[in-house]
Amino acid sequence: MPGFRFGECNVKKSGKIVVTVLASLAVLAGVGWAGLDKETRGLLATVPTNRDLLFWKQDQRDAAFRALDRIPLLAKAHVVPAGGTPMPLPPGPPLALPVDVDTYMAGQHSAALLIVHDGKLRLERYGLGFDAHGRWTSFSVAKSFTSTLVGAALRDGYIHSMDDKVSQYIPEMKGSAYDDVSIRQLLTMTSGVQWNEDYADPNSDVARFNNHKPEPGVESIVSYLRRLPRAAPAGTRWHYSTGETNLVGVLLANATGKPLATYLSEKIWVPVGMEQQATWILSRTGQEISGCCVQAASRDYARFGVFVMNGGKVDGRPVAPEGWLAQATSKQAGIGDPGRGYGYFWWTYDDGSYAAKGIFGQGIFIDPKRRIVIVSNADWAGGATDRKASQAREAFYRTVQKAIDDEAKGVTAAAAAR
Repeated sequence: MPGFRFGECNVKKSGKIVVTVLASLAVLAGVGWAGLDKETRGLLATVPTNRDLLFWKQDQRDAAFRALDRIPLLAKAHVVPAGGTPMPLPPGPPLALPVDVDTYMAGQHSAALLIVHDGKLRLERYGLGFDAHGRWTSFSVAKSFTSTLVGAALRDGYIHSMDDKVSQYIPEMKGSAYDDVSIRQLLTMTSGVQWNEDYADPNSDVARFNNHKPEPGVESIVSYLRRLPRAAPAGTRWHYSTGETNLVGVLLANATGKPLATYLSEKIWVPVGMEQQATWILSRTGQEISGCCVQAASRDYARFGVFVMNGGKVDGRPVAPEGWLAQATSKQAGIGDPGRGYGYFWWTYDDGSYAAKGIFGQGIFIDPKRRIVIVSNADWAGGATDRKASQAREAFYRTVQKAIDDEAKGVTAAAAAR
């Protein structure tokens, strides 16, 4: 769940906005209708009519998810510069799948579906009028980028230990329940601090903290979280908390002394070889929302997956401490679901695969054993956590794994026959 709302664009109490007014405001802001690209004009034509993206209509989401960073009246963002030498993603032979990919993508309301196997692009399809040149928002997939930056900060010496307490890096948390919480416990969502993540409850923490008015000079999420009580001893239970993922971003920025977008560019986007610049949406107080909202090209999501699958190395040198990424992508906490778990902002499977997941169907699935990376960008018709679409995607992952296994068996059999 993203840690922001688009409530700062003069939404009327009735929830309605006159498009011509917004277009006029865009001109006044120096944007100019004639200078907007077709995706941005599409967003203005179907501008969201309430404050929370969870309640936007599907055509509004279809337009907005590809253009959040290009409408200044909706959101501000920092640019993540790319380098000049993209990581190669050469095409491979089309992957034979026992399912109709078009039908699967239609069920996912998919904008992009990519399968990379052993460094080769075996499948690349787009929908919803989206293509390889556009940027699609990641939602909570960004958590896994943030996790990797924590590993980089450890390697660079900005963070001393995963067992350091949060208040060592965010002094405003001293005296709060987070005095007892380590960085490791934040990344595994085992802080034990009380938090309600019910998206349907307007009084839940995930709904209320977006409208929280912070004390002067205090980051909004810090101001909100330091008031929360303890519900369980630190390290004793797993409980999903978007607020805490955003807190990690504040910790990283304090530790490195750099905006997260800058650090992401320095440690990953440029040296790994991303093809296009990305963007990272900002909170009201100007901090990148570390639990959400990196906008990137689908092939660059795939490159990030390949980078992680290959041990997170640049020119043979790991970005994080030796062995840290293996811990991050393996089960560190149980989530009450057999065969699955949670690492450091990664969802894990007991077969050794793992995934970054975001609401409405965003995902990067990685299977190191089979050398597979699957990228999904979508706008699920059934809502943010569409159960039917989620189950279908999990089944698709298994289908791809089996197809790779069957292909390997066929190659082995052919070799044996020769």
